[in-house]
Amino acid sequence: MAVQPTRIGLAGLAVMGQNLALNIASKGFPISVYNRTTSKVDETVERAKKEGNLPVYGFHDPESFVNSIQKPRVIIMLVKAGAPVDQTIKTLSAYLEKGDCIVDGGNEWYENTERREKAVSENGFLYLGMGVSGGEEGARNGPSLMPGGSFEAYKNIEDILLKVAAQVRDSGPCVTYIGKGGSGNFVKMVHNGIEYGDMQLIAEAYDVLKSVGKLSNEELHGVFTEWNKGELESFLVEITADIFGIKDDKGDGHLVDKVLDKTGMKGTGKWTVQQAAELSVPSPTIESSLDARFLSGLKDERVQAAKVFKEGGFGDVLTDQTVDKKQLIDDVRKALYASKICSYAQGMNLIRAKSVEKGWGLKLGELARIWKGGCIIRAIFLDRIKQAYDRNAELANLLVDPEFAKEIIERQSAWRRVVCLSINSGISTPGMSASLAYFDSYRRERLPANLVQAQRDYFGAHTYERTDVEGSFHTEWFKIARQSKM
Repeated sequence: MAVQPTRIGLAGLAVMGQNLALNIASKGFPISVYNRTTSKVDETVERAKKEGNLPVYGFHDPESFVNSIQKPRVIIMLVKAGAPVDQTIKTLSAYLEKGDCIVDGGNEWYENTERREKAVSENGFLYLGMGVSGGEEGARNGPSLMPGGSFEAYKNIEDILLKVAAQVRDSGPCVTYIGKGGSGNFVKMVHNGIEYGDMQLIAEAYDVLKSVGKLSNEELHGVFTEWNKGELESFLVEITADIFGIKDDKGDGHLVDKVLDKTGMKGTGKWTVQQAAELSVPSPTIESSLDARFLSGLKDERVQAAKVFKEGGFGDVLTDQTVDKKQLIDDVRKALYASKICSYAQGMNLIRAKSVEKGWGLKLGELARIWKGGCIIRAIFLDRIKQAYDRNAELANLLVDPEFAKEIIERQSAWRRVVCLSINSGISTPGMSASLAYFDSYRRERLPANLVQAQRDYFGAHTYERTDVEGSFHTEWFKIARQSKM
């Protein structure tokens, strides 16, 4: 029991909640904690004692929990998105007072945050929807934080967030006030979409190196470790190198080979793709990563399909050609980097489109800065993205930033070699292929869309514009075609 009121409260003590509470306490802020299942409260208080007698105070009922926090109260919720959030708000609201602030730190759909902000404001409460990235380790030692909603609420908690967030040398704390409404949740959602793309591209690099290049896990460990020292330096490349180095504790060989090839998901990638479609923002790299997860889920069907095509002479890999390993490793590195540029370009354009639609005024360079540490997509490459938006805040697409354009031009031959080799070998690289198609479509002044629009006008009288005369036109294609056939 805290004698003095604590600085902040946290409700929801699954692993992320526990770790964030301990992080806050370790930065010198006394914190009250509450969970519906009271054993989690005791567990958190016990951990706080073991980890250095941290000022964490546990409460088994919501009333004493709320009353233990200094006014105006700030309470972070880390509970499952959806109905549990509404239930927790209802429980806490019974004891809150005007000016108190609720912060939802879960992966919530942005419109739910806007609905809740409006609802609680009727009682005089403030509300923030805050994206938290970095997983369990990030929550404990420094996550990337994306708070959006009431600016007044943000100012009430800013001193804590600046210390709790990941700290990056020369860049500062990985937190900023994102913007109004559900902008914090939206930015975190797109962050997760980019993460889907990143993970898929890395998995494709692994598949090509292993299936075509015949690299062993030891060699893959070495390759990814080396890549993590250069332009691809990032959390995801680092953990990929680690994974290839871990032996199976339940049998022979490496653990990665025993993991079932079936990827789970929680929904943020799907939301990202749905929003891309709603806003007409092309995001093929992120979309292909979602499709790859759907296909991975069809494991039983794939096992049967492999049997059918094996009987027809199709093996797992179509060609057994000998490749120059050194050249392949270098080509795949370049293809991975170029594809990543496309994935981030798509994510940033999606954020910009939503910001314009909602009037959020989001600063893309600042988002790149706060993603440089703590979060899952943290990468040295984000420095370059920040610099690109610093050079030109109105940059239409990362692909046309002079620095990135130069890098893509230097890597595009290797990128094409990897995609061609994969296609000829029967190895699917949907992310790399989609990224290359995105680049090739974006850089071409004229696309075959003229034919598609002509077809639309032919069967549906949808009209078309001309390249040489302004205005909207319709042609009786069917009549002209019929006459010419007579």
